[in-house]
Amino acid sequence: MDSIIELQRQTHEEIERFERALYTALSRPQTTHERKIQNEQKAAQMLDRICSKTTILNNLYLDEDARKVEINSLSPPSQQNDLSEFYSRLVKIQEHHNKYPDSVSGGIDLEIAALLEDTELDGEEEELEEEDSISLMFSGEEAYGKYVDLYANHVEYTNIKNIGKRPGYLQYLDLLIDAPFGVIHQDLPKDVRASKQYETYIKNLHQYLLGFAQRSQPLVDVEGGQVAAETEFNEAWEANGFPEWTDQKDASKPVNGEESGIWCAACQKHYSKQTVYDAHLTSKKHIKATAKQAAASDTALANPNGPTPPPTWNNTTKTKLREAARVSFLVTKLASFLLTTLNDTKSNVERRFSLTAREREQELLEQHKPPAAPTTAATEERIYNPLKLPLGWDGKPIPYWLYKLHGLGVEYRCEICSDHVYMGRKNFDRHFQESRHAFGMRALGLPNTKHFHEITKIEDALALAEKLKQEGRHEIFQQETMEELEDDEGNVYNRKTYEDLKKQGII
Repeated sequence: MDSIIELQRQTHEEIERFERALYTALSRPQTTHERKIQNEQKAAQMLDRICSKTTILNNLYLDEDARKVEINSLSPPSQQNDLSEFYSRLVKIQEHHNKYPDSVSGGIDLEIAALLEDTELDGEEEELEEEDSISLMFSGEEAYGKYVDLYANHVEYTNIKNIGKRPGYLQYLDLLIDAPFGVIHQDLPKDVRASKQYETYIKNLHQYLLGFAQRSQPLVDVEGGQVAAETEFNEAWEANGFPEWTDQKDASKPVNGEESGIWCAACQKHYSKQTVYDAHLTSKKHIKATAKQAAASDTALANPNGPTPPPTWNNTTKTKLREAARVSFLVTKLASFLLTTLNDTKSNVERRFSLTAREREQELLEQHKPPAAPTTAATEERIYNPLKLPLGWDGKPIPYWLYKLHGLGVEYRCEICSDHVYMGRKNFDRHFQESRHAFGMRALGLPNTKHFHEITKIEDALALAEKLKQEGRHEIFQQETMEELEDDEGNVYNRKTYEDLKKQGII
């Protein structure tokens, strides 16, 4: 028997190792929907193992008697260094390894490695189906948990008697999408909702939606949400919060909405036509019900063909309606939880209706093709880069000395580029010829020339532009004053003086 203290230490270690494995699984890149489901399923298995180990550890801590016995056996007598217990246990360990020399320790390592092992997608469908056990959890219509497969539930719903108009599959999906605005199927007649067919249908629907939610979102506590929904239903039912299910005003009304008809007290059933009522009087069911009612009461039925009496709801009918209302309320909560998936399913069905037979076949072939494997292992590897260094040509951080050599830790901010920050002098010098800086200069109405190099402030750029403009006018004035012209008499004047004298008529 192992020491209880050693079992506690070992359990603590296993919990910590499962927690690290859980972090590794959740930190993997989820490039596709299939990989996301795989990671979540494996993470759910690790969470289950952590919960079970935590329960075992808690029970070990609660066992005070065993802990006390273990501590007393390890404690030597007073003023005595007794190692007899230690050597006896050492002998047992040696005997165990001598008896089982091929035993391998570290079974937890194999279990964690199996959970963290990625599915190898080598392009062959047979190998993919054998290795990817998670894909077997979903049907082809569910597409790895993207959509729901409610075709069987739709057929079961349309086969219920007296439901009125039988909807198509898209209309049936609309019923579930609109369910969060009220309890699903509450507009059906009460005798339909209290029937055995409806009870079987709604339970199958609830079972499917609950299983799909657990399979497609394993990290969500779906069962906890259902327990809370059931508590909410019980409180609302006691407060008469479901009048569509508890109100008995329309219980005497037939399904087709007619007020006239004949009530059979023996069969507890309403017949809308006289011919149907007369035909059922000779049936074995009616005769058996009449005999049973006569045995239970001394008085026989009086005037079975008389006016329609108001029906009475017995406890069985109330119990059936309450159970149907409870499951329908839980289905409504599940439909609200899976509302996005239901909308995606409806869109997918509408899209597939618009495809030709050849396009559908091609789509099925593409769905069965395994996704392409990653080209390098670096895509799955987490890069350790605490200093936030730039990545080199190999996808790894550059050396720190190279980072310091190029001054990549120095920030250069350019106000003309909308306060964009450039790391390093080389990137800063290069950005003056890039499109971002040129766009900022055009927005200011300035040319992106070499005069504005090293100018990063908008105010400085505008001041420099005004200075260049003034210098340009001065050069024009100098050209006007330095140019010389000659009149008819041979006198030489500069251009400005020559033009002034000519305007005055002197020349």
